[in-house]
Amino acid sequence: MILRMLYNDQLAQASYLVGCPESGEALIVDPNRHVEQYLELAERLGLRITAVTETHIHADFVSGSRELAEVTGARLYLSDEGPSEWKYPYAAEAGAVLVREGDAFELGSVRVEVMHTPGHTPEHISFIVTDKARGSEPLGAFTGDFLFVGDVGRPDLLEKAAGITGTMEQGARQLFDSIQRFRTLPDHLQIWPAHGAGSACGRALGGVPQSTLGYEKLYNWAFSTQDPEEFIRRVLEGQPDPPRYFAQMKRVNKEGPAIASKLPAPAPLAYGDIEVMLRQGLVVDTRPADVYSQGFIPGTINIPLGASFLTWAGWLLPYDRPIALVIDREKLEHATQLLRLIGLDNLRGYWTPAVIDRWAGEGRKLATYRRLTPEEAGQLLGDGVCVVDVRWDSEREKGYVPGSIHLPLGYLEEHLEEIPTDKPLLVYCASGTRSAIASSILAGRTRAPVMDIKGGFDAWKATGNPVEEPKSTTTV
Repeated sequence: MILRMLYNDQLAQASYLVGCPESGEALIVDPNRHVEQYLELAERLGLRITAVTETHIHADFVSGSRELAEVTGARLYLSDEGPSEWKYPYAAEAGAVLVREGDAFELGSVRVEVMHTPGHTPEHISFIVTDKARGSEPLGAFTGDFLFVGDVGRPDLLEKAAGITGTMEQGARQLFDSIQRFRTLPDHLQIWPAHGAGSACGRALGGVPQSTLGYEKLYNWAFSTQDPEEFIRRVLEGQPDPPRYFAQMKRVNKEGPAIASKLPAPAPLAYGDIEVMLRQGLVVDTRPADVYSQGFIPGTINIPLGASFLTWAGWLLPYDRPIALVIDREKLEHATQLLRLIGLDNLRGYWTPAVIDRWAGEGRKLATYRRLTPEEAGQLLGDGVCVVDVRWDSEREKGYVPGSIHLPLGYLEEHLEEIPTDKPLLVYCASGTRSAIASSILAGRTRAPVMDIKGGFDAWKATGNPVEEPKSTTTV
């Protein structure tokens, strides 16, 4: 049997190719929308993709299952478990084979058996894989978002992200039952999860890409918790806020994603279009924060094209209005691919950074904000400055800059009226990435000077600046 993992660092998402070298067939499990990578891998390995599947209706990226099956002519396998509202409406049109607990299919000497493992979502299934060329015992399991290394999938997303009230506790109870069933499988079973550390689909995922069931029984907290009520309490507490785009992904993946290869490529936009886009849509400047802060077109926001680009695009960009980018032309294809991974298909076009020089050259004012060292920022504290903390609740609970107001970045735009417009603003997060994005939002919408603490709260504290322990906080 051939097994390969394909990992997307921005999504902390794993998809897999499993193949039979004798028959030349291959199965792709949990593909994302970048389908070319699976085609290229199969070709390198001398395999043809004959089957495509996914473990559940994903919330954190647009599934590539439908497109990959269409491109290759492969058979598409989709879950038929769960209640009617979590079925796939496009399954019949796509010619999908609907599978349930106990169903199985084969690729040469590789047998794939379906196990219903609800909890993260009602329709969630895992795939138990047996390499019949080596033996009759199962080799491993593709566990999707059910079982991770060191953790389990969160059962609160349907309620928190999709807005389906009353489903958190029910999902947690189903998850507990799924774990009890899964623990009866052999300890040697390898665990191939759909996510690693950094994914918002779990709370404390391990950094190791795979594990064994026996090892998880020893060291995964979920297997050591035998009381269902204790399990429910533990699995629900401390879960971070899911990115806003998760609700959109659930809808898109359930109803059937558009075929990415048929979407139009973003076109270069005319200079005169920028004011139209600022009124009707959103313009995202992808330059590094240090460059952007020195001069940008008012009304644009800055999400640098780096490691956290996809996370904050998912939090801050609209699905119901057009988007345009300020970006170097050679980076456009990469940015487009990232945005399409989370279904932001409304990318109207782009300008190169030369548009900023033209704007300034016509005598139009550029907005700016200052990036301060912690030492510089410390000297301003208490000098009529409004300090804005854009970290999450759990981070603020560990300490904060005295007198700061708390508005997490993900919710900042809907609370702008809570920020004074007659005082200089000093913005911080944990390390400086989020505060730079927040500063771009604030600087384009206020006349007051905006300043960002480079290095964030971590650097502020390390420098010896004052820190207040939480008593009561202003929290959204």
